[in-house]
Amino acid sequence: MNDMDNDDAACELVQEYALDASPEKVWRALSIPELRAQWLPGTEHAEPLSEVPPQALSLRLREAEPPFLESTVDLKISPAADGGTLLRIVHVLTDARAQPAREVANDGGFLMYAT
Repeated sequence: MNDMDNDDAACELVQEYALDASPEKVWRALSIPELRAQWLPGTEHAEPLSEVPPQALSLRLREAEPPFLESTVDLKISPAADGGTLLRIVHVLTDARAQPAREVANDGGFLMYAT
């Protein structure tokens, strides 16, 4: 793994839930903005990027207050063995302003002066 992979992982949040509801019901709660706002507040600035009914939904989010950072949220639905639903949420901060500063290649702590 290189440094870039570490930086990417630092800006990603993965959550998984086992829900006591059918995949169809979970899809409705995710795909209808008015229903989604009831359990996921702050999504009034959500822009749908893609959807594969009733399995996946991808959204671009923008914060409502400064600094208005942008991120993407991928929601994946799969049936659980018990009749419920497995929901996987991957939230990735995509705004370049929030990315960690990259270290320069020759940052060994030594400073050279020209004489």
